Amino acid sequence: MSEHRRVVVVTGASRGIGAACAAAFAERGDQVIGLSRTAPSEPGTVEHRSIDLTDGLAVDAAFASIEEAYGSIDVVVANAGITRDQLAVRMSDEDFSVVIETNLTASFRVMRRALKKMIRQRSGRIVVVSSIGAFMGLPGQANYAASKAGLVGMARAMAREVASRGITINVVAPGMIETDMTTALGADRLSAVVAQVPAGRLGHPEEIAAAVAFLASPEAGYITGAVLAIDGGLGMGL
Repeated sequence: MSEHRRVVVVTGASRGIGAACAAAFAERGDQVIGLSRTAPSEPGTVEHRSIDLTDGLAVDAAFASIEEAYGSIDVVVANAGITRDQLAVRMSDEDFSVVIETNLTASFRVMRRALKKMIRQRSGRIVVVSSIGAFMGLPGQANYAASKAGLVGMARAMAREVASRGITINVVAPGMIETDMTTALGADRLSAVVAQVPAGRLGHPEEIAAAVAFLASPEAGYITGAVLAIDGGLGMGL
């Protein structure tokens, strides 16, 4: 991949880690398109398109529209995700299924659609946002942990399939990051988890974005199938 102005698609780009990733690529000078259900709270330099990523036809249409407007897509950041926390014995089938559908299956559809063109152009970068929760299994997150662990296995399988075509697929696994999602855990639970972080603090979305930007860069061309934990030492390489 050269240092030209790339076309970058970021899912779940309206807030938190996704918004930070989109901003990082935009600051670099890339053409960034954010895909999410909700619009950003503040207008910025990133183009936003509202989409339900669980709708396969909508995903196909969005990618076709982006390709028509800007040409080949060079980078995809699969970040969109939700939580529906509940103890496993009380978790409904719906709460389990909707998290799997949004976090895992929708990411598969996005990655599959992106790869069709990346394989033809023999280049591309995909970065998947998983979670340290995939390895630690926090209580009340059986659905979330399953979806995020699934992303790791899926990304690695796909990485093997396309590595010879000049395409890399890597995973970042954030720990406790200062976002709306972690705030929703509640003060007591959040404090208890932060107390276990060797760094002694929450991470910032911009710290995740910096790692994503590197993995999407030309300099990271020999890294694929990797899982990078960005967690202040919480998982210690889990």
